[in-house]
Amino acid sequence: MIQRIFIQKLLFLGVAAVFMTMCVPPEQSDADANAAELSRLDSIRNVRCPRIFSSAAEFYKNRDWEATVRAYDELTDLGCDREEPQEVYLYYAIAYEYMGQYDSSELVLLKGLTYLPNNIDLRKRLAFAYDKQGKTDLRMDELDRLSFLAPEDVGIKSELAKLYFEQKRYDDQIAVLKDLLELQPNNEGAQSDLAYAYELSGRDPLDVYKNRFDKNPDNISYGLDYADKLIAADRPDEAADVLKQVVDADPSSKIALRKLGNAYDIADKLFAAAKTYERLFRLDPRDFRVAVKIAEVYLENQDYSSAYDWADKAVNISGEGEAIGAKGNVYYKGFQSCRSIDISTDDRVVATLAYQLFDDAELKGYSRYSRSKEWLKENEVLFGKAQWFMMDADVKNRGFVKADGECYKWVSERLDKGKGW
Repeated sequence: MIQRIFIQKLLFLGVAAVFMTMCVPPEQSDADANAAELSRLDSIRNVRCPRIFSSAAEFYKNRDWEATVRAYDELTDLGCDREEPQEVYLYYAIAYEYMGQYDSSELVLLKGLTYLPNNIDLRKRLAFAYDKQGKTDLRMDELDRLSFLAPEDVGIKSELAKLYFEQKRYDDQIAVLKDLLELQPNNEGAQSDLAYAYELSGRDPLDVYKNRFDKNPDNISYGLDYADKLIAADRPDEAADVLKQVVDADPSSKIALRKLGNAYDIADKLFAAAKTYERLFRLDPRDFRVAVKIAEVYLENQDYSSAYDWADKAVNISGEGEAIGAKGNVYYKGFQSCRSIDISTDDRVVATLAYQLFDDAELKGYSRYSRSKEWLKENEVLFGKAQWFMMDADVKNRGFVKADGECYKWVSERLDKGKGW
């Protein structure tokens, strides 16, 4: 009997245990807990995020930068940045910029780029933050990355090229400028910068100047620049060819004609040089210095008659010491070319005409030919009282003497009797 009661109690306890177990809720898994927490946060975000976004926008509009930063702090803490990461991190960073906290702006942008690694706007702001902090290398790296991400953005390439120039990284600057010119072949600033970068890097910039002019043959300044570089490279014939194109494009360009005449002169094409300068003179017949230059070119070509005519024209135009000295130099060079071993009367007449003109030029403040003047005096080649004494009576009666030898046929001026002769 006792045994039966004991067994009944055990059965009762077993049934009770089963019922009790069925009433206790099962333990939650970690996944279920996380899902529940996320659900709770989502419900909070659904309510809070729109409100904070609205507040942040209002603060930004009112330029309340500290409040803007606080709003975006809260947005990122709540995870509201997931919906509009570009808007959040861009304006978040800009607010820090206006506060002058570029280091904080940098950190915000770096975080934003973890979500949007190829975002152009964020990377531009980051390059700006680096600039303001003087982080030049990081800024260059960022601009280089931007140039790859936005290959059509001319502004990025221009900024990067300028930065490379400032850092004397000319090879890198050249590469960027070439890319830029692929987008804008007629970008004059980039073309000039490229040519200058070539010079600074030690490369020959002639191809740059040539390509620039070939692509823009109507651009006078490009032709002039290219010609200058050819002259500097001792290639005057090629420079003359370029300048002829420039003159054809603009026949009234005085500077182009002047440079063309100079190119011919350097190339020893003296007749062509003289004719080019004469063409220049016709554009401005009152420019006595052009007449002087023409006289010099003819003198270099030993055409004393033409040299004299142009030097005399320069004197008649201006009466300047420079023109008078140039005329005296024609006589001086003619004398040196024609003089005989035993100085003749004709030689002395021409030497004295040169001396008198050199002296007149000095009186007007132009002393370029002072050494030539002194040479004539020291070497006793001048016509003076002793030579006048030996002249025929007919010459003395007319009161002047002229050079009439074959070599001096171009000399038309006379030497008047001096005082005390």
